[in-house]
Order: sequence, then structure tokens, then C-alpha cells
Amino acid sequence: MSRVVVLAWGNESRGDDALGPLFLAAAEEIAAEVGGDFAFVGDFQLQPEHATDLQDRDLALFVDASRVLRAPVALREIEAARDATFTTHGMSGQAVLAAYVAAFRMAPPLAFELAIRGDAFELGADLTQRARAALDVAIALFVRMAEQPSAAAWRDLARDAAAV
Repeated sequence: MSRVVVLAWGNESRGDDALGPLFLAAAEEIAAEVGGDFAFVGDFQLQPEHATDLQDRDLALFVDASRVLRAPVALREIEAARDATFTTHGMSGQAVLAAYVAAFRMAPPLAFELAIRGDAFELGADLTQRARAALDVAIALFVRMAEQPSAAAWRDLARDAAAV
């Protein structure tokens, strides 16, 4: 059985930016029902220190709200890459993977990014109905991911999610 870490981030005070934390809470409940080796990490944003959360894991899932997504969700495999966020404290999943390589001199776990469509990110805004519907799609997708925590199964799900 794969050892999985789920990292989700966002600010619950900023409308649809709450999608990451809301997803994380639901994912923890799903994993408890399914069983397996899951770890969950939530934060306001990704930071270099999150590379340590990848240690001793086979699969990583990075989850955040997206301002540009047309579909309710997008799931894709990602790889380590130094990007413009590499030296900041608001990093991409790819930059966290690159920090892992730099820190531990080894390949990171296989990683996927789950983006959830959001529309309103203003301070004090409520979660929009459209974001709530996208969150429901993301949670349904995670049920399938948790039931089959393997790179091959997640790659198949990513292809299916692209067709949504």
C-alpha cells in the first residue's frame, strides 16, 4: 500500500480560497473510512519547509483553489521544477518538490496537483455556490484516489478528470 501525503492550502477568510482547507477536512474523513497510510498537511501557503512532509511518502497530492480553471477540477502529475516561486514563501508544488531534491539529494515521491475552481477570493467573502459544486467534484475524485492510492490509478484518474 502506498504511503500518501496530502498538502492543501488556502485562507478560509478569503471566499473560495477556503477550498484547500475544506477539501483537506473532507479528505481526512474519507481516508479514515478507507484506511491506509495517509498524512495530511494544511497551511495558508506552501513553504520550503513543506519538503520535509514528503519524506517517507510514495505519493503526494497538492491541493489548492484555482482562479483560472474552467472545469470544476483538474488533476495532473507534476515534477520537481525550480520556478519563480522557488525562493519565496508562497511556493508551487513543483518548487516544493525541487526543494526536496535540493535538501535530501534524492528523488521526491510521485506527485499530483488537484486544482479546484474558485471565483471569489475577497477578504470576508463566503464560499460561492460554484466553488461548493467544484469542491463536491474534487471530494468525489478523492474518494476514488483514496481507494486506489497508486501512481497508475492516479494517472488514469487524471486522464478521466481532464475529460470533465
